[in-house]
Amino acid sequence: MALKKTIDVQAAVAIAAAEAIAAKTQGTFGVGGLMLDQHGNVLQSLHNNVVKDGLIFDPTAHGERQLIDWYYAERAKGRDLPAPQDITIVTSLDPCCMCAGAILAGGFNVVVAAPDKSAGINYDNSASFTALPENLRAQAGDSFSYPAILGSSLYARASMGATPKSFFIGKTISEPTQALCSLVFEATSAEVMEKFNIDLPQKALKDPATLPAGHAIVRALKQQYPDALTYRCTPHQPDAGLAPFLRQAMARDREHGGAGDAVAVLDSFGNLLLCMPGRMAQSGIRSAFMETTRAYAQLRYKLMNGATPAQQDEVRHYLGHPKDGTFVFAKGPDAGAVSFMNLGAYGSTIEGPLPLKNPAQFQYVLPTLPEAELAAICAALPPLYRNIIRIRPTQVADAALVGALSEVA
Repeated sequence: MALKKTIDVQAAVAIAAAEAIAAKTQGTFGVGGLMLDQHGNVLQSLHNNVVKDGLIFDPTAHGERQLIDWYYAERAKGRDLPAPQDITIVTSLDPCCMCAGAILAGGFNVVVAAPDKSAGINYDNSASFTALPENLRAQAGDSFSYPAILGSSLYARASMGATPKSFFIGKTISEPTQALCSLVFEATSAEVMEKFNIDLPQKALKDPATLPAGHAIVRALKQQYPDALTYRCTPHQPDAGLAPFLRQAMARDREHGGAGDAVAVLDSFGNLLLCMPGRMAQSGIRSAFMETTRAYAQLRYKLMNGATPAQQDEVRHYLGHPKDGTFVFAKGPDAGAVSFMNLGAYGSTIEGPLPLKNPAQFQYVLPTLPEAELAAICAALPPLYRNIIRIRPTQVADAALVGALSEVA
């Protein structure tokens, strides 16, 4: 099959805009993108898939993240694809922290159309990338391109960041195409964000540990993670009883090409729902957190998709939004690209303010950075993450749990 070719930034952005329109039609965030090789051949084009069938499908299913996982999956099948530094991702919207981290972790190039003043990595329109940890800024400056938009409207801008790859003959974006990319996203953003806020308040949630073993929700949980509901702690206070589950997942993470991380999901009652490793050997961005948050969202989606309103309501009562529970990371964030991706993916999972009574929703057992350095990374994040979601990873309080994991780290 002949590959479609585009050697013009404008034409490439037009393809991304068409994908964004398809996303809007689907009822998800209006963002799209494509992946080009070093000759301008279109390898793949995709759009946001956070929402499907009116339900949250996968909070990590942004266009750029999906393109990168597609790339790794194709290479795993034996397809001869260029190295990441010879690949260019063209996206209709400035990458969020998750996608920026994924792009940097893989070493890809990116061409960006519309700005995102709330969650974009270039939210301040300076191409200085101060939202990134200092050790990643030069790489972003060398690989993130913001082509000129010629004209006199509010969409006009001078070129900034890296120069688009040399195969691009035309290196500017037209004002109408830029406006389309911006407006399609703006037309969907509030509506999709609302879908993250239709879950029940914590006081209305019901304890899944009270359900019979044969109940569909329990069966689905056990199918996803056989040890679901076998551990329970005081809500939001993981203790040493969680250690065996984390240690088992950490060992599997190493088997799967990772550094020995694992992430557990505890619900608002303190029940263990999931504890998963990453799959870094399959894809350099399939971290333990990416696997865990995706698995929990897709578990809920599969139970609710096609179900009656009463059945959907029951799922929401027993499997609440993760903001009311706790994510427990075996290892705390560091200053690398994968950790930055995880911080962004956590933001995309929470997608709004944390409950005031659960400020320590994001906990880790073993620190990898001094607390002040981690706090500085979080304080520099774009406005959505630092001001609205208020991402604040905190170390677990239980010394016995820290000790139990220190033995295997």
